[in-house]
Amino acid sequence: MPRRVRLPGADELFRPTADQSHPGPVEPSPAESGSEQAQPAAGGAGSQPASRVTGRVRHDQKITVYVSTDELIALETARVTLRAHGVNADRGRIVREAIALALADLDSAGPDSALLARLRGRSKTIRTTGEQR
Repeated sequence: MPRRVRLPGADELFRPTADQSHPGPVEPSPAESGSEQAQPAAGGAGSQPASRVTGRVRHDQKITVYVSTDELIALETARVTLRAHGVNADRGRIVREAIALALADLDSAGPDSALLARLRGRSKTIRTTGEQR
C-alpha cells in the first residue's frame, strides 16, 4: 500500500514575521520575552490577525559559531529548562539574548564587566575538562 507524505503548504513555509514594516531586527525585552505576544503589523493589506503572528523576528545578518559538544549540550539543557518555566525559545534566541546581556553589561560596567573578565582569563567559573581555550 503506497503511503503519501503530507508536505507543508506555502502558507506554512512562508509565514509572516512579527513586523514586516520594520527593516531591522527587534527583539522583545526580557520582561516581554516570556509572554510571546507580538503586535500585528501596522495597518495595510499585509496585516495579520494577532492569532497568526508568531512573535518571530526576521534577521538580516548571519554568523556561524562553532561550539564544543559540552557547550551544545549546555545550550540544549538551558532551552529545556526555559521551556519548563513556560518560555519557548530556540537556541538562536537564547544566544541572541545572551549576547544582548553581555554587551549591556560591558556597556554599563566597562572594565569591570563579566565579559571582559572572562576574555582576560580572570573568570571564577568552572570550566569543563573538554573545553579548550
